[in-house]
Amino acid sequence: MSPARVLRVKTYVLICAMLLFGPLGDVLLGKAMKRVAPISSWAPASVVRFFIRAFASPTAWLGISSLVVFFVAYLLVLSWADYTYIQPASALSYGIVAVLAVLALNERITPIRWGGVLLICLGVLAVGQTAPRTTEPR
Repeated sequence: MSPARVLRVKTYVLICAMLLFGPLGDVLLGKAMKRVAPISSWAPASVVRFFIRAFASPTAWLGISSLVVFFVAYLLVLSWADYTYIQPASALSYGIVAVLAVLALNERITPIRWGGVLLICLGVLAVGQTAPRTTEPR
């Protein structure tokens, strides 16, 4: 396999990891925070109680763990691919988050929001047709 092909495959694998673990972590944190009662006041005791409830949630910890995996994949892929390729490609996660929000959080998404998500996904398709790296490695 040519070096350019290997780079493209590595990049796609890590972007897929980002597209899986980023939205999953966001939705898991959203689900956990919906179960935690909202903060009642900004008094220090209320803030501490809120954080204790939030960090006692296994769902919150699953979300945090998922976001750590996302972050590691993001760091790795940025070490060899262009930021101008990775950032738009990872924006596909907005579509995944919208679908997961409907399925897991029972949120209602308006047609205008779906239109925005579709527009973002079309932009991702356009960026995906370019090479992951346009600069020479140092």
